[in-house]
Amino acid sequence: MKAPELGIRIGLHEHGERNSIADLGVMVGHTTLIEGENIRTGVTVLLPPVKNPYRERLFASTFVMNGFSKPIGFVQVNEIGYIETPIALTNTLSVYTVANAMVKHMIELNPDLKSVSPVVMECNDSYLNDIRKMAVREEHYFEAVKSAKLDFEEGSVGAGTGMSAFEFKGGIGSSSRIVEIDGEEYTVASLILANFGGREDLTLAGVPVGLHLKDSPGRGTSGKGSISMVVATDAPLTARQLKRLAKRAVVGLARTGGYAYHGSGDIVLAFSTAQTVPMGKEPELVSFLPDNSLSGLFRATAEATEEAIINALLQAKTVEGNGHVRYALPVEKVLEILEKHGMIERA
Repeated sequence: MKAPELGIRIGLHEHGERNSIADLGVMVGHTTLIEGENIRTGVTVLLPPVKNPYRERLFASTFVMNGFSKPIGFVQVNEIGYIETPIALTNTLSVYTVANAMVKHMIELNPDLKSVSPVVMECNDSYLNDIRKMAVREEHYFEAVKSAKLDFEEGSVGAGTGMSAFEFKGGIGSSSRIVEIDGEEYTVASLILANFGGREDLTLAGVPVGLHLKDSPGRGTSGKGSISMVVATDAPLTARQLKRLAKRAVVGLARTGGYAYHGSGDIVLAFSTAQTVPMGKEPELVSFLPDNSLSGLFRATAEATEEAIINALLQAKTVEGNGHVRYALPVEKVLEILEKHGMIERA
Protein backbone atom coordinates (compact mmCIF):
# COMPACT_ATOMS: atom_id res chain seq x y z
CA MET A 1 0.00 0.00 0.00
CA LYS A 2 0.98 3.61 -0.51
CA ALA A 3 1.67 6.09 2.27
CA PRO A 4 -1.86 7.62 2.52
CA GLU A 5 -3.47 4.19 2.73
CA LEU A 6 -1.30 3.46 5.77
CA GLY A 7 -2.19 6.71 7.48
CA ILE A 8 1.10 8.41 6.60
CA ARG A 9 0.64 12.05 5.65
CA ILE A 10 3.40 13.74 3.67
CA GLY A 11 2.97 17.43 2.93
CA LEU A 12 -0.05 19.72 2.81
CA HIS A 13 -1.43 19.45 -0.72
CA GLU A 14 -4.16 16.95 -1.60
CA HIS A 15 -3.44 13.94 -3.79
CA GLY A 16 -4.70 13.39 -7.30
CA GLU A 17 -7.30 10.68 -7.98
CA ARG A 18 -4.73 7.92 -8.58
CA ASN A 19 -1.93 9.50 -6.55
CA SER A 20 0.48 8.83 -9.39
CA ILE A 21 1.83 10.28 -12.60
CA ALA A 22 -1.21 8.70 -14.28
CA ASP A 23 -3.18 11.70 -13.00
CA LEU A 24 -1.53 13.56 -15.90
CA GLY A 25 -2.70 10.93 -18.39
CA VAL A 26 0.78 9.38 -18.49
CA MET A 27 0.62 5.61 -19.00
CA VAL A 28 3.38 3.46 -17.52
CA GLY A 29 4.49 0.01 -18.63
CA HIS A 30 7.01 -2.45 -17.20
CA THR A 31 9.02 -5.41 -18.37
CA THR A 32 10.36 -7.30 -15.35
CA LEU A 33 13.26 -9.71 -15.88
CA ILE A 34 13.86 -12.40 -13.27
CA GLU A 35 16.01 -15.15 -14.72
CA GLY A 36 18.01 -17.79 -12.87
CA GLU A 37 19.87 -16.65 -9.77
CA ASN A 38 21.55 -13.53 -11.11
CA ILE A 39 19.25 -11.55 -13.43
CA ARG A 40 17.04 -9.05 -11.61
CA THR A 41 16.42 -6.08 -13.89
CA GLY A 42 13.98 -4.60 -16.37
CA VAL A 43 12.56 -1.64 -18.27
CA THR A 44 9.92 0.94 -17.37
CA VAL A 45 8.42 3.19 -20.06
CA LEU A 46 6.37 6.35 -19.58
CA LEU A 47 4.06 7.28 -22.45
CA PRO A 48 3.04 10.96 -22.46
CA PRO A 49 -0.66 11.60 -23.24
CA VAL A 50 -0.18 12.25 -26.97
CA LYS A 51 -0.64 9.99 -29.99
CA ASN A 52 2.81 10.60 -31.45
CA PRO A 53 5.39 12.27 -29.17
CA TYR A 54 7.71 12.99 -32.09
CA ARG A 55 5.09 15.13 -33.82
CA GLU A 56 3.39 16.40 -30.65
CA ARG A 57 6.32 17.56 -28.59
CA LEU A 58 5.93 18.67 -24.99
CA PHE A 59 7.77 21.44 -23.19
CA ALA A 60 10.44 19.95 -20.93
CA SER A 61 13.69 20.57 -19.10
CA THR A 62 16.16 18.73 -16.88
CA PHE A 63 18.21 19.29 -13.75
CA VAL A 64 21.31 17.42 -12.66
CA MET A 65 21.97 17.55 -8.93
CA ASN A 66 24.84 15.06 -9.02
CA GLY A 67 26.29 13.91 -12.31
CA PHE A 68 27.18 10.25 -11.70
CA SER A 69 24.49 9.22 -14.16
CA LYS A 70 24.30 8.21 -17.81
CA PRO A 71 21.01 9.56 -19.18
CA ILE A 72 20.49 9.78 -22.93
CA GLY A 73 18.74 12.74 -24.54
CA PHE A 74 19.25 15.43 -21.91
CA VAL A 75 21.50 17.62 -24.10
CA GLN A 76 18.82 18.23 -26.74
CA VAL A 77 16.05 18.63 -24.16
CA ASN A 78 18.03 21.43 -22.54
CA GLU A 79 18.83 23.04 -25.88
CA ILE A 80 15.36 23.16 -27.47
CA GLY A 81 13.12 22.74 -24.43
CA TYR A 82 11.03 19.77 -25.65
CA ILE A 83 10.78 16.01 -25.38
CA GLU A 84 9.90 14.18 -28.59
CA THR A 85 9.83 10.54 -27.43
CA PRO A 86 8.53 8.45 -24.56
CA ILE A 87 10.67 8.33 -21.40
CA ALA A 88 12.34 5.07 -20.41
CA LEU A 89 14.08 3.85 -17.26
CA THR A 90 16.44 0.89 -17.03
CA ASN A 91 19.84 -0.19 -15.64
CA THR A 92 23.11 1.61 -16.34
CA LEU A 93 24.48 -0.69 -19.03
CA SER A 94 21.13 -1.05 -20.83
CA VAL A 95 20.40 2.61 -21.62
CA TYR A 96 21.96 2.17 -25.05
CA THR A 97 19.90 -0.91 -25.92
CA VAL A 98 16.71 0.78 -24.77
CA ALA A 99 17.55 4.00 -26.61
CA ASN A 100 18.10 2.02 -29.82
CA ALA A 101 14.71 0.34 -29.37
CA MET A 102 13.06 3.70 -28.78
CA VAL A 103 14.58 5.07 -31.99
CA LYS A 104 13.13 2.11 -33.88
CA HIS A 105 9.77 2.76 -32.21
CA MET A 106 9.79 6.37 -33.42
CA ILE A 107 10.87 5.30 -36.92
CA GLU A 108 7.86 2.97 -37.06
CA LEU A 109 5.54 5.83 -36.14
CA ASN A 110 7.21 8.37 -38.44
CA PRO A 111 8.29 7.10 -41.89
CA ASP A 112 10.01 10.41 -42.69
CA LEU A 113 12.08 10.53 -39.48
CA LYS A 114 15.82 11.13 -39.96
CA SER A 115 16.79 12.30 -36.46
CA VAL A 116 15.35 11.88 -32.98
CA SER A 117 16.51 12.32 -29.40
CA PRO A 118 15.43 9.35 -27.23
CA VAL A 119 15.15 10.00 -23.50
CA VAL A 120 16.43 7.15 -21.32
CA MET A 121 17.36 7.39 -17.64
CA GLU A 122 19.11 4.83 -15.45
CA CYS A 123 20.33 3.55 -12.10
CA ASN A 124 22.87 0.83 -11.37
CA ASP A 125 21.23 -2.40 -10.15
CA SER A 126 24.44 -4.47 -9.99
CA TYR A 127 23.97 -5.38 -6.30
CA LEU A 128 21.08 -7.71 -7.12
CA ASN A 129 21.58 -8.06 -10.87
CA ASP A 130 24.50 -9.37 -12.91
CA ILE A 131 24.57 -6.16 -14.93
CA ARG A 132 27.45 -7.37 -17.12
CA LYS A 133 25.12 -9.96 -18.68
CA MET A 134 23.22 -7.06 -20.31
CA ALA A 135 20.01 -9.06 -20.11
CA VAL A 136 17.76 -6.24 -21.32
CA ARG A 137 17.03 -6.56 -25.03
CA GLU A 138 15.21 -4.31 -27.47
CA GLU A 139 12.05 -6.41 -27.36
CA HIS A 140 11.77 -5.71 -23.64
CA TYR A 141 11.28 -2.03 -24.40
CA PHE A 142 8.46 -2.85 -26.82
CA GLU A 143 6.89 -5.21 -24.29
CA ALA A 144 6.87 -2.40 -21.73
CA VAL A 145 5.25 -0.06 -24.26
CA LYS A 146 2.51 -2.59 -25.02
CA SER A 147 1.81 -3.14 -21.33
CA ALA A 148 1.54 0.57 -20.50
CA LYS A 149 -1.60 1.62 -18.61
CA LEU A 150 -2.86 4.18 -16.14
CA ASP A 151 -3.17 1.76 -13.23
CA PHE A 152 0.39 0.51 -13.08
CA GLU A 153 2.34 -1.44 -10.48
CA GLU A 154 5.02 0.13 -8.30
CA GLY A 155 7.86 -1.26 -6.22
CA SER A 156 10.11 -4.12 -7.39
CA VAL A 157 8.98 -4.06 -11.02
CA GLY A 158 10.36 -3.04 -14.39
CA ALA A 159 13.47 -0.92 -14.03
CA GLY A 160 13.02 -1.16 -10.26
CA THR A 161 13.40 -4.94 -10.10
CA GLY A 162 17.02 -4.90 -8.94
CA MET A 163 17.20 -1.51 -7.25
CA SER A 164 18.00 -0.75 -3.60
CA ALA A 165 17.13 2.24 -1.41
CA PHE A 166 18.48 2.97 2.07
CA GLU A 167 19.83 -0.61 2.06
CA PHE A 168 16.28 -1.92 1.74
CA LYS A 169 14.54 -2.94 -1.46
CA GLY A 170 13.93 0.08 -3.69
CA GLY A 171 12.36 0.53 -7.10
CA ILE A 172 9.54 2.44 -8.77
CA GLY A 173 7.34 4.87 -6.86
CA SER A 174 4.90 7.62 -7.80
CA SER A 175 2.71 10.27 -6.20
CA SER A 176 0.73 13.35 -7.22
CA ARG A 177 -0.52 16.63 -5.75
CA ILE A 178 -3.21 19.17 -6.65
CA VAL A 179 -2.46 22.89 -6.51
CA GLU A 180 -4.88 25.80 -6.85
CA ILE A 181 -3.53 28.92 -8.56
CA ASP A 182 -5.80 31.91 -9.17
CA GLY A 183 -8.91 29.76 -9.01
CA GLU A 184 -7.56 27.06 -11.35
CA GLU A 185 -6.52 23.56 -10.27
CA TYR A 186 -3.30 22.04 -11.55
CA THR A 187 -1.70 18.66 -10.92
CA VAL A 188 1.95 17.86 -10.31
CA ALA A 189 3.22 14.28 -10.12
CA SER A 190 6.52 12.46 -9.73
CA LEU A 191 7.64 9.00 -10.77
CA ILE A 192 11.00 7.92 -9.45
CA LEU A 193 13.48 5.07 -9.74
CA ALA A 194 15.04 4.83 -6.26
CA ASN A 195 18.46 3.24 -5.87
CA PHE A 196 20.28 5.32 -3.26
CA GLY A 197 20.80 6.06 0.42
CA GLY A 198 22.43 4.74 3.58
CA ARG A 199 20.30 3.00 6.21
CA GLU A 200 20.68 5.65 8.92
CA ASP A 201 19.74 8.41 6.46
CA LEU A 202 16.16 7.24 5.88
CA THR A 203 13.67 9.89 6.99
CA LEU A 204 9.93 9.35 6.72
CA ALA A 205 7.45 12.16 7.37
CA GLY A 206 10.22 13.99 9.19
CA VAL A 207 11.01 11.06 11.48
CA PRO A 208 14.57 9.56 11.43
CA VAL A 209 13.21 6.07 10.81
CA GLY A 210 16.54 4.77 9.54
CA LEU A 211 18.21 5.28 12.91
CA HIS A 212 15.59 2.99 14.47
CA LEU A 213 16.13 0.39 11.73
CA LYS A 214 19.93 0.41 11.62
CA ASP A 215 20.13 -3.14 12.94
CA SER A 216 17.56 -4.56 10.52
CA PRO A 217 19.01 -7.25 8.23
CA GLY A 218 20.37 -6.50 4.81
CA ARG A 219 23.19 -4.02 5.32
CA GLY A 220 25.69 -4.01 2.49
CA THR A 221 26.41 -0.72 0.69
CA SER A 222 28.07 2.58 1.45
CA GLY A 223 24.92 4.55 0.74
CA LYS A 224 25.94 5.84 -2.65
CA GLY A 225 23.73 5.03 -5.60
CA SER A 226 21.38 6.95 -7.82
CA ILE A 227 17.87 8.19 -8.32
CA SER A 228 16.14 9.13 -11.55
CA MET A 229 13.15 11.44 -11.10
CA VAL A 230 10.45 12.36 -13.62
CA VAL A 231 8.11 15.26 -12.83
CA ALA A 232 4.98 15.96 -14.87
CA THR A 233 2.43 18.74 -14.61
CA ASP A 234 -0.55 20.08 -16.53
CA ALA A 235 0.32 23.64 -15.56
CA PRO A 236 1.27 25.74 -18.61
CA LEU A 237 4.97 26.31 -18.05
CA THR A 238 7.88 27.26 -20.28
CA ALA A 239 11.01 25.14 -20.49
CA ARG A 240 12.76 27.66 -18.26
CA GLN A 241 10.03 27.33 -15.64
CA LEU A 242 10.13 23.54 -15.91
CA LYS A 243 13.83 23.60 -15.05
CA ARG A 244 12.91 25.52 -11.91
CA LEU A 245 10.26 22.88 -11.16
CA ALA A 246 12.78 20.07 -11.71
CA LYS A 247 15.12 21.59 -9.14
CA ARG A 248 12.41 21.34 -6.48
CA ALA A 249 12.25 17.56 -6.87
CA VAL A 250 15.63 17.52 -5.13
CA VAL A 251 13.99 19.17 -2.10
CA GLY A 252 11.74 16.12 -1.84
CA LEU A 253 14.75 13.84 -2.26
CA ALA A 254 16.54 15.60 0.58
CA ARG A 255 13.54 15.24 2.89
CA THR A 256 13.79 11.44 2.63
CA GLY A 257 17.50 11.47 3.53
CA GLY A 258 19.10 11.83 0.11
CA TYR A 259 22.47 13.55 0.40
CA ALA A 260 23.78 13.19 -3.17
CA TYR A 261 26.88 11.35 -2.00
CA HIS A 262 29.96 11.00 -4.18
CA GLY A 263 29.15 8.37 -6.78
CA SER A 264 25.42 9.08 -6.70
CA GLY A 265 23.56 10.18 -9.82
CA ASP A 266 20.64 12.43 -8.90
CA ILE A 267 18.84 13.69 -12.00
CA VAL A 268 15.42 15.08 -12.89
CA LEU A 269 13.36 15.43 -16.07
CA ALA A 270 10.30 17.69 -15.90
CA PHE A 271 7.66 18.17 -18.59
CA SER A 272 4.27 19.78 -19.06
CA THR A 273 1.24 18.22 -20.73
CA ALA A 274 -0.53 21.59 -21.10
CA GLN A 275 0.47 22.22 -24.70
CA THR A 276 1.84 20.29 -27.66
CA VAL A 277 4.29 21.80 -30.12
CA PRO A 278 3.96 20.37 -33.66
CA MET A 279 7.23 19.17 -35.16
CA GLY A 280 8.68 21.76 -37.52
CA LYS A 281 6.50 24.55 -36.21
CA GLU A 282 6.88 27.18 -33.57
CA PRO A 283 4.46 26.95 -30.64
CA GLU A 284 1.37 29.11 -30.78
CA LEU A 285 1.32 31.93 -28.29
CA VAL A 286 -0.26 30.69 -25.11
CA SER A 287 -0.65 32.12 -21.64
CA PHE A 288 2.00 30.70 -19.34
CA LEU A 289 1.79 31.05 -15.59
CA PRO A 290 3.71 34.02 -14.18
CA ASP A 291 6.77 33.20 -12.13
CA ASN A 292 5.31 34.74 -9.00
CA SER A 293 2.56 32.12 -8.96
CA LEU A 294 4.86 29.08 -9.01
CA SER A 295 5.53 28.63 -5.28
CA GLY A 296 2.61 26.24 -4.81
CA LEU A 297 3.84 24.11 -7.72
CA PHE A 298 7.33 24.09 -6.23
CA ARG A 299 6.04 22.80 -2.89
CA ALA A 300 3.81 20.24 -4.60
CA THR A 301 6.76 18.94 -6.61
CA ALA A 302 8.80 18.45 -3.44
CA GLU A 303 5.89 16.72 -1.68
CA ALA A 304 5.10 14.42 -4.61
CA THR A 305 8.75 13.44 -5.02
CA GLU A 306 9.22 12.81 -1.30
CA GLU A 307 6.17 10.57 -1.20
CA ALA A 308 7.05 8.83 -4.47
CA ILE A 309 10.33 7.69 -2.89
CA ILE A 310 8.53 6.48 0.23
CA ASN A 311 5.89 4.74 -1.90
CA ALA A 312 8.64 2.84 -3.73
CA LEU A 313 9.96 1.56 -0.40
CA LEU A 314 6.52 0.71 0.98
CA GLN A 315 5.55 -1.34 -2.08
CA ALA A 316 8.83 -3.08 -2.85
CA LYS A 317 9.17 -6.76 -2.00
CA THR A 318 12.22 -8.69 -0.79
CA VAL A 319 14.42 -9.74 -3.71
CA GLU A 320 17.34 -12.16 -3.72
CA GLY A 321 19.78 -12.14 -6.61
CA ASN A 322 23.41 -12.05 -7.66
CA GLY A 323 24.44 -13.52 -4.30
CA HIS A 324 22.74 -10.78 -2.26
CA VAL A 325 19.40 -10.10 -0.58
CA ARG A 326 17.55 -6.83 -0.31
CA TYR A 327 14.81 -7.06 2.28
CA ALA A 328 11.58 -5.14 1.98
CA LEU A 329 11.11 -2.23 4.34
CA PRO A 330 9.61 -3.63 7.60
CA VAL A 331 6.37 -1.67 7.21
CA GLU A 332 4.75 -2.65 10.51
CA LYS A 333 7.84 -1.62 12.44
CA VAL A 334 7.95 1.65 10.53
CA LEU A 335 4.32 2.36 11.43
CA GLU A 336 5.09 1.70 15.10
CA ILE A 337 7.98 4.17 14.96
CA LEU A 338 5.84 6.83 13.29
CA GLU A 339 3.05 6.28 15.80
CA LYS A 340 5.45 6.81 18.72
CA HIS A 341 6.49 10.10 17.15
CA GLY A 342 2.86 11.18 16.73
CA MET A 343 3.07 11.12 12.94
CA ILE A 344 0.36 8.54 12.26
CA GLU A 345 -3.08 7.58 13.46
CA ARG A 346 -3.81 3.88 13.38
CA ALA A 347 -7.25 2.38 13.62
